Amino acid sequence: MYLMRMVYCSKMSDEFSTKEIDQILASARLNNKKVDVTGLLCFNRKYFLQCLEGGRTEFNKIYHAILNDRRHHNIVLLSYDEIVEREFAHWSMAYVPEVKITDEINMRFSGTPDFDPFSMHGESTFKMLQELKSQISEI
Repeated sequence: MYLMRMVYCSKMSDEFSTKEIDQILASARLNNKKVDVTGLLCFNRKYFLQCLEGGRTEFNKIYHAILNDRRHHNIVLLSYDEIVEREFAHWSMAYVPEVKITDEINMRFSGTPDFDPFSMHGESTFKMLQELKSQISEI
C-alpha cells in the first residue's frame, strides 16, 4: 500500500452552519478510523484547510466525497504526495479551531496576519499545520 498525504483548502458555502463542525468531526473520526486515515482540520468560519494521510484507494473515495460535499466550495488541492510516514498518525481527525490560528502563525507561513489558505503555497500550508499540531491535543 502506498501511503499518501493530501492538503486541500475550500470555502464555506451558504449551506453550511458553523454549528455543523462538531458533526463533521464526529463523522470524519468514525469513518477515518475504519479506513486507517489520519489528519487535521482547520476552520475559521470562512475557510477550511485539511490534511489527510492514508492509502491511495481510501483517498480516492474520500476526495470524491469532499468534492461532492455541498457544505463547501472552491476546493483547491494544494499538495498530494507519497510519504514514508504520517505526520498526524495519532489523530483520526484532529481539529484546530479559529482561536489557535494566530496572527503570528499566519504571518510566519503566509506573510499576512490573515488566515487565507488560498493565498498560500502547498508546502507553507503543510508547515503551518505541523506548527499547529504542536499546540493541540486530541480535540
